[in-house]
Amino acid sequence: METNQIITAKFGLYASLSLTILTILTFGFAMIAIPPAGPYCPGNCMEYPFNDLLNYYPRDYQWMYVAVFQLFAFLIFVISVHYVAKIEKKIFSFTSVAFALISTTVLLSDYFIQFAVIPISMMKGETEGIALLTQYNGHGIFIALEELGYITMSISLFFLAPVFSTSNGLEKTIRWMLMSPFVLSSIAFSVYLILFGIDRSYRFEVATITINFLFLIVAGILIGIFFKRIIKVKQESNE
Repeated sequence: METNQIITAKFGLYASLSLTILTILTFGFAMIAIPPAGPYCPGNCMEYPFNDLLNYYPRDYQWMYVAVFQLFAFLIFVISVHYVAKIEKKIFSFTSVAFALISTTVLLSDYFIQFAVIPISMMKGETEGIALLTQYNGHGIFIALEELGYITMSISLFFLAPVFSTSNGLEKTIRWMLMSPFVLSSIAFSVYLILFGIDRSYRFEVATITINFLFLIVAGILIGIFFKRIIKVKQESNE
């Protein structure tokens, strides 16, 4: 009969693998959605008030549907690590869970409003206020909430890092992987703030999403291995 620790570790293993797979899918769909407005627009760019946004529906919205499930996986992943953390380190993992809840709440609300409100409102000619809400507005609400969401995600990962020891090679690597998104996002934010001030458009948003996604993919794999080792040790001790 499986012990509670083995069940928890298996749950964490599946959560880690799910997070990695869903992050890869989300990142892939997001890369296809090349912004038709703002500083990274390759040509034929939209301008305020973005009346042509339906020309890019549903292509530019597909990645958000996948991102919803990726965010669910992220929250479950963080909770899984919290449950296997040593008692003296649970203060860090619980803080990580708190920031993960903030991140997922902000981003889920942002994405759901974007694909559930914007397209149908434009189809019905209800355009008032759309320019402030749409993802194509580099200084709009959507971008601001994404910045907040991914900053808090990187903070969540940062607080998750102390759960893992510095004496074990795998865990030491995991610590660095979890701390890196916050450090790199902070540097990116500072650079864009210096270069562009408050008119940074979606430059930082793209940078912090890329940073968080890349490190989530690697961290998901490594922490999956971590959970796999726990399962192996517990099974051997039960024999």
